[in-house]
Amino acid sequence: MVWLRTWGLGVKSLLLHPMRSLLTVLGIFIGVSSVIWLLAIGEGISIEAQKQIEDLGADTIIVRSVKPPPEVTAGSRGPIPYGLKREEYDMLLENVPTIKGALPIREIRRQFRYNDRLIDGRLVGCTPEYADVIRLFKDRGRFLTDADVKYRKNHCVLAARVAERLFPYEDPVGRRIYIAQHTDFYQIVGVMKHRNPTAAIGGSLDSQDFSNDVYIPISTMRQRIGDTVVTRGSGTFEGEMLELNQITLRVHKVSQVKETAALIQEALKAHDEMQDVATVVPLELLEQARNMRLMFMVFMGLIAAISLLVGGIGIMNIMLATVTERTREIGIRRAIGARRGDIVRQFLVETIVLSVAGGLTGIIGGFLCPSVVDQARNLIAFADPRLIDSLPDAVRTMEPVIVSASIPLAFCISVGVGVIFGMYPAYRAAQMDPIEALRHE
Repeated sequence: MVWLRTWGLGVKSLLLHPMRSLLTVLGIFIGVSSVIWLLAIGEGISIEAQKQIEDLGADTIIVRSVKPPPEVTAGSRGPIPYGLKREEYDMLLENVPTIKGALPIREIRRQFRYNDRLIDGRLVGCTPEYADVIRLFKDRGRFLTDADVKYRKNHCVLAARVAERLFPYEDPVGRRIYIAQHTDFYQIVGVMKHRNPTAAIGGSLDSQDFSNDVYIPISTMRQRIGDTVVTRGSGTFEGEMLELNQITLRVHKVSQVKETAALIQEALKAHDEMQDVATVVPLELLEQARNMRLMFMVFMGLIAAISLLVGGIGIMNIMLATVTERTREIGIRRAIGARRGDIVRQFLVETIVLSVAGGLTGIIGGFLCPSVVDQARNLIAFADPRLIDSLPDAVRTMEPVIVSASIPLAFCISVGVGVIFGMYPAYRAAQMDPIEALRHE
């Protein structure tokens, strides 16, 4: 009964100054919402980044050709051969028993034409397994087959955007496109669905945009184009000699990935001097991303906790002012028999009411995070599309994910902050001399 009366008096005292109480609650509200919002946004970005790494495949190892640094090629004339070779591809398959399959890839920038329509894009020489490994799904027709590779067919498959640009009003399947700098036409056998680009992963792997791709059998590319590619521009001349841009290897078990990667690096040690080959292990990147997630969450939580700290200081400031205003009331209560514990309890109840109200409204505000972020992103996209396009894919496509632990954590911290910062004003009120308090005007 005493506690109920104390709670009632506490609420009534706060309602006597609604604006002051509202501003105090607002400070806690912002702190609690900040904890939930920042952790939700951090979790969303982390999940998106991990998803992009997982798309590479936890059981895969990616070996890419990279251009040698200028200091390595200084003084050389003409195109310099570099990167992965087909004999190395065969050697890895024959000598590394844990590999269950390998995908050779050759990429060249080219211009594609149909009648008077042109589009610049990437010509990709590959095998039928490319669609499964890269997660490409057909829209019309089919992807490349083993027969296309075996008989070096002049067949090609278009990415969605290439099909839209070259064939806006007709079905491309069965028609032929011309590839600049080649004398042959390529018959279209299929069109793939849109595939979102992958973001760059640190310094390990460049971003990849699949929207302007044209896929042909890798055997056809070798026969029709060869390994030496010359690019001429206005006053410029550039050439490269490269057999394979990338080899994507798959192992039997995920537990064999690190062991296999070590064997591959040892087998390709001859490239160390040229520095023209890089090995990427998605499994290791995924483990690093998960570790970074924990650090990121702690960092975001600490930033949000500062908002709660500011809210707690606001509570203490308000309660100190309240103690000063109610000095005479405290003296009267002490004079009629109230103990120091009763005074402490009275002021603590008021701070707890403020912090609980701020915590509950903050939780409600926290749940609005996904919809508010989505609306804000749409508004920015409408006002400045270039700004949205300049953002990293992990941010542009991220959806905030409410971290379940953040809700009780933020609420408990808000109540704890209220109690801690309310202790000093309550203690100060209880220590007042009743005679001096009664004299206060």
